[in-house]
Amino acid sequence: MLPLTVTLGAALLFNEQVGWRRMMAILAGFCGMLLIVRPGPAGFDAASLYALGAVACVTLRDLVTRRMSPNVPSLTVTLMASLSVLTFGSLYSFWQDWQPVGAREVTMLAGAACFILGGYLCSVMTMRVGDIAVVSPFRYTGLLWALVLGWAVFGDWPDALTLMGGALVVAAGLFTLFRERRLARG
Repeated sequence: MLPLTVTLGAALLFNEQVGWRRMMAILAGFCGMLLIVRPGPAGFDAASLYALGAVACVTLRDLVTRRMSPNVPSLTVTLMASLSVLTFGSLYSFWQDWQPVGAREVTMLAGAACFILGGYLCSVMTMRVGDIAVVSPFRYTGLLWALVLGWAVFGDWPDALTLMGGALVVAAGLFTLFRERRLARG
């Protein structure tokens, strides 16, 4: 959803022009998101709300990063984003049951933290200098990685409705980016 929410956020916050075709694509993408999240008594839970909040926060980070002074180091933005996630994660952890953590788990967490910091740094640096229409399609590879890793690591594969929602989100996002590039050329 991120490329769609960034486009919508840029229209709402920065008065960037978004035509009716892109607005319809954004609406279609949100419909796809609803197929994935399935709001209702059974399908929508705290994890769904957390995921939607994460999309809102990353959208805000990308929009702010885009308008931020070049004098602010990208590493500072990365560390602030990481500290924000740590803060929210720490607050969320109060409602979780804690289990003892062994050396293997600590090593895995440290490795994940390094990869996350590297990913944030690359994302921030790219948003600061890259064209959003060029950068955003690469975000959809995250969906592919999530599918592959979910299957390989957890043996989990989404149902048909979730896959259809994901396809709708990707199609809407790619259409939006196609329109942005076409308008930029014209």
